Amino acid sequence: MNRISRIRRYLAVLAGLAGAVLALAGAAPAAFARPLPPPGGSDGSSAPAPMQVITVGGMPGWQIALIALGAALVAAVAAVLLDRARLARRHVTATASRPGTAQPAR
Repeated sequence: MNRISRIRRYLAVLAGLAGAVLALAGAAPAAFARPLPPPGGSDGSSAPAPMQVITVGGMPGWQIALIALGAALVAAVAAVLLDRARLARRHVTATASRPGTAQPAR
């Protein structure tokens, strides 16, 4: 493996690790969220405030369609890049002619 390929591979691994760290950093605030202590001190003498949770239907259809479109575009770009990389690695073999049987130039 030549030096450029090794550097490219290291950069790809580094980019993947950076993406994983960013994904974890985005999910970490929600994972470590805690409820606030009740107002009125730490002795717990006051009752907690009533909470009303409002949930509606879920994710709208346009968001689902946008996510599906983004996933399809990422898959298409990845397929094209992988195909180009595969074709670049393919070796071209030339057919050797015997001495004295060369074709005349046209």
